[in-house]
Amino acid sequence: MQSSSIILMGIKHCGKSTQARLLSRHYSVPSFDTDDLITEITGKTPREIYSSEGKEAFMKAEAKACQYLKEKIDALPETGIKAVIATGGGICNNQVAVDILKSAGILVFLNSDEETAVSRIIREIKIESDGSLSNLPAYIAVENPKSLNDVRISFHKFYVARQSIYNSLCNVTVDMKPVTKSENRDAIINALARCK
Repeated sequence: MQSSSIILMGIKHCGKSTQARLLSRHYSVPSFDTDDLITEITGKTPREIYSSEGKEAFMKAEAKACQYLKEKIDALPETGIKAVIATGGGICNNQVAVDILKSAGILVFLNSDEETAVSRIIREIKIESDGSLSNLPAYIAVENPKSLNDVRISFHKFYVARQSIYNSLCNVTVDMKPVTKSENRDAIINALARCK
């Protein structure tokens, strides 16, 4: 692989941040998380921006974070792999941000099965005393689900749509299996070796 970065993409909770840390240790390069950079640059979490300022403001903040990251990576020494980047789950719908990252390296789709991803989302949801749901991903919250089953239905629509987008955007697809994190890391490393 020529000098570039590994950019991990996929649905929320597919393992992007965990795999970025593991891969960065394996390759002895820095790892970055676009959601963390958004918070660092704006002082607000992606969820706070999306909820209070809307989708367009969030997408601008995401693109700005990606541009900042690209410039930071461009300044790194020319080596085989320069960095590993974990992206937010919805970046596939932000063409400006995707184009910036495409110019920084290879896009890797971490393909998680739907049940694993939705179970992780449901695990984080809080059911309030009045029965309402909180701590929902913004793309589900806008649909105002009344039950966990509603969450599953909303997630399914997004999952199907995003799977298609990620498959078309990414250079490499790696299925995230129900195995150890290091075994999934090794699957990513092997997939990258095959695309040299």
